[in-house]
Amino acid sequence: MHPGLHRTLLRVFRRLPTSARRRVVRTIAPSYTVGSMCFVERDDGALLLVQHSYRRRWGVPGGLLERGEATAEAAVREVREEVGVDVVLVGEPAVVVEPDPQRVDVIYRARLAPGVAPDDAHPSSPEIETVRWFPAGALPELQHETACAFVALARARGTSEADHVAQRLARERTG
Repeated sequence: MHPGLHRTLLRVFRRLPTSARRRVVRTIAPSYTVGSMCFVERDDGALLLVQHSYRRRWGVPGGLLERGEATAEAAVREVREEVGVDVVLVGEPAVVVEPDPQRVDVIYRARLAPGVAPDDAHPSSPEIETVRWFPAGALPELQHETACAFVALARARGTSEADHVAQRLARERTG
């Protein structure tokens, strides 16, 4: 775009009311779906994984945000809806932006809420077929989104597990 035209358009944009500017941005900007995922950890470090009825590999509880819902609220809600337990979020989330499917995942770590036993977790949604705890070092084959989220969370925490999972992902993609 010619620099003079660009400046003129920016001056016009600046004069628009805020609501009109937002409409313009939403019209020309790419739209992304936003979801929350939750890695629920047991006291011994085991992770709660789920098998979705529509996916072959293992994943974690999670899903898209409802309109106006905060990502942390969505993570807690999705765990409750999918595996029937309440959790307490731990630490800061990690974020994964996937440009091709235009998806943003906000990834949380969580512990079971006080008074909730690990065996209380059970499939509580038609989406979930199986719920199982796995030792962090012996994870089954993960869904692509879950593996990317696991790597992002591990990197944010500075753990070496991220490199192990990243290498495994690379092998799965090429072989």
